[in-house]
Amino acid sequence: MSAAEATRRYGDSSDSSSTASGSVIGASVTRFDGSAKIRGAATYALEHHPANVAHAVLVPSTIAAGRVRSIGTAMAETAPGVLKVLTPDNAPTLKAASDWLGNPPARPDYQPLTAEIAYAGQYIALVIAETFEQATQAAHLLDIVYEEAETVSGLRDVAQGGGFLAEPMTREWGDAQAAFASAPVQIEHEYEMPREFQMPIEPNGLIAEWQGDKLTIWEPCQWLDGMARTYSEWFGIPFENVRIISPYIGGGFGSKAFCGVHDAIGAMAAKMLGRPVKLALTRPQIFSSIGGRAATRQTIAIGATEEGKLLSIVHSGASETSINETWVEPLGVVTALMYATPNLSSHQRVVRVNTVMPGAKRAPGENPSAFGIESAIDELAYEIGMDPLEIRLRNYAEEDPHTRKPWSTRQLREAFAAGAEAFGWSRRKPEPRSMRDGHHLIGWGVAAGTYPVRRAAGEARVLLLADGTVEVSSSTIDMGQGAYTVIAQTAAEVFGLPLDKVAVKLGDSTLPRAGVTGGSRMAGVMTSAVHKTAVALREQLVELALTDPASPFRALQANTLTVADGRISSPLADGPVISIGSFLAAIGKTEIDATRDTFAEIGIDPKDSYKNYTTIAMAPPPTAGDFSLHSWCAHFIEVRVDEDFGTVRVSRVVSAFDSGRLYNSRLAASQIKGGIIMGIGQALLEEGLVDGRHARLMNANLADYLIPTNADIPDIEVISVGIPDPHASALGGKGVGELGIVGVAPAIANAVFHATGKRIRDLPITLDKLI
Repeated sequence: MSAAEATRRYGDSSDSSSTASGSVIGASVTRFDGSAKIRGAATYALEHHPANVAHAVLVPSTIAAGRVRSIGTAMAETAPGVLKVLTPDNAPTLKAASDWLGNPPARPDYQPLTAEIAYAGQYIALVIAETFEQATQAAHLLDIVYEEAETVSGLRDVAQGGGFLAEPMTREWGDAQAAFASAPVQIEHEYEMPREFQMPIEPNGLIAEWQGDKLTIWEPCQWLDGMARTYSEWFGIPFENVRIISPYIGGGFGSKAFCGVHDAIGAMAAKMLGRPVKLALTRPQIFSSIGGRAATRQTIAIGATEEGKLLSIVHSGASETSINETWVEPLGVVTALMYATPNLSSHQRVVRVNTVMPGAKRAPGENPSAFGIESAIDELAYEIGMDPLEIRLRNYAEEDPHTRKPWSTRQLREAFAAGAEAFGWSRRKPEPRSMRDGHHLIGWGVAAGTYPVRRAAGEARVLLLADGTVEVSSSTIDMGQGAYTVIAQTAAEVFGLPLDKVAVKLGDSTLPRAGVTGGSRMAGVMTSAVHKTAVALREQLVELALTDPASPFRALQANTLTVADGRISSPLADGPVISIGSFLAAIGKTEIDATRDTFAEIGIDPKDSYKNYTTIAMAPPPTAGDFSLHSWCAHFIEVRVDEDFGTVRVSRVVSAFDSGRLYNSRLAASQIKGGIIMGIGQALLEEGLVDGRHARLMNANLADYLIPTNADIPDIEVISVGIPDPHASALGGKGVGELGIVGVAPAIANAVFHATGKRIRDLPITLDKLI
């Protein structure tokens, strides 16, 4: 298959296309939930208004290390409307919960409010009042006395080689150090990325309500079952006694996948007060208490032949974590995967600093890892005078370099070809500073990206009603990526129904079970579960049509029937044709339903269903079977650098991606574009600025922490080169959502070098680094 034949473009002119004639799965249909959102009919979790709700406001620490000596509460407690003030002195102790991997806690107890301070912004008190305004006012009346200690503000406070070795991140084959030392061509450079934050427009928060020992939580949540497990362990109640409701989410990007300290405090306050409590974080609190992407530092040494063939990659990385908890941002995952090399060594250290524990932000690990290796491979290309695209193709990995397993599918070569053709890469002038438009220097950059296929079991219920409509239900969630839409498309295709005959219910932990929505796995998991369930229900329908005494098909003595276009028909030319709704009415049924899961499909014992849904311990790695499963992309980016002022603008983007079969081409393109936009922000704007003296974040607001706006984003062309991957999921799709951001920042950095001749190795790329 040629690159042209394998390519599908998605832009304004092709959004109405479909993957196949008559196919609903893959069609470019509009967002299923879009109408409700633009009409204001989509109710988000924090918009719920339970009767007699009280309002809570958290008080953060203003120091990053030390302890709280005392908190004077008298004035706050007597302020108008105040119901309760919680401090480390009177807050109860909860039971400790296992982590997201299912590991048991190191300590039996958990104190969400504690006097020992490990980071600026750590919560030290809670004020609950009748109104939000009263709680806010009273919070300012607390008299807090600290005993301050020395801080470690970031990676630059710690010498190279500090911290502890993250053993699971180590990758070794061949003799990388010796091969590098003897290589004819050698490069070695350091690449840095600052702290970054997810910043969804909807804040984190919750509404908690107790009825006896049963807890209901309304909360924007990427993982209902996982967070319900945490609540149940904190309060020592059965898992079934926790209900989480989260029908719509205003963005997450990893920030709403796990319970936070504020969740424990909010639910604890509601229990103590005996009435519902609403707690929403302020924007500065989201910065300081919801872990974003950790700051990272990588040194990459590459040895190669004079013809550009890799001989060795030596990689060492460091990422920051908090004083008391450990988060590892895997820095060698793309380094050890993207290119064929006979020798590789990759190690990573983790450094404890005074910050909240970092967390997942879009493509955790793959994103910073790609910045390092894709910048370094570009530097190697310039070192030996080779086209940056050619050097990537020359070192193309035909199999997984680490496991030596074949790829399930890898259309990266096709992505390079399709992207280069659409971008016009052949017209690139090779020398830096050789392309210009007036006082603007023009630069072209390329970089590749990848993200693993994350698999898990899912469960769905499909209900067929007497009016001929279908209802699909699952506890999975939609945070904007299109779950409502692709689930509806899957059910509609099985029954041959138009989409307006399908209803989808999501975001309630009492519905059939689902794991975390993260790691680009929701669509593959849930379309597989819904398809399996819908097919089972369709077979049940046919069985009823053949055997029910009241069925108009019973006398035909047929072996099979056809369900299509919302109707049941026989293979006989003169046989009856009847709508599904009319048939159910004829046999006296108001509905039939089926519930199925996909444990068998991915090799998980159903006995482990609780662990599958509430931890990620059961998720098989992308190399668990006979193949290595990954999505792939290639970004081609043009920048314009003002020669006088050093300002950088991204002026053109063409990205080609391999995500297997697309369940909805419009939404897949939207996801890729969203990742690219976040990558542009990462490369040029976003940086958590930390005061080195006090380890405090100095720009914890959206005025000073810059994220891209419409004015920063050019036209983006995305091209699909994927083919169905039967090893990745039942319907052949691979991950989309995380993939788009991977490789964007190095493509921009590479373009900036081509434009200016200056190599910026620490993000973001700002004018002070160019002038």
